[in-house]
Amino acid sequence: MFHVTRNGDKRLNVEFSGTLDSDEMRVALDQLSKKSEGIEHGLMLYKIGDFALPSLGVIGVELSRIPQLFRLVRRFDRMAVVAGKEWVRKASEIEGVLIPGLQIKAFDLTQEAQAEAWLQS
Repeated sequence: MFHVTRNGDKRLNVEFSGTLDSDEMRVALDQLSKKSEGIEHGLMLYKIGDFALPSLGVIGVELSRIPQLFRLVRRFDRMAVVAGKEWVRKASEIEGVLIPGLQIKAFDLTQEAQAEAWLQS
């Protein structure tokens, strides 16, 4: 499951769990792109539930859409990642270090209120 909700002029909420195949990944990236149109200095709350590691096909879709992903990422200043798995939280924060202009902070599933507060601070 991949669900994107626009929450005001500068905010997206994203929920992801389960598995995505290549076609679903294309749809998910299109949703993200479309729903983030017009956002500048945006905020994103990204909740990650249980999921399966991506297949090579899914990774291929992501790699083929790198220009689209860079345009999308530049629309946001902060992303709070709420995830139950420690390695997902660590990977998210490493990604934040590698992407200029985007602050990413990870939170445990029990810390959603803190994630919201950090986004608004």
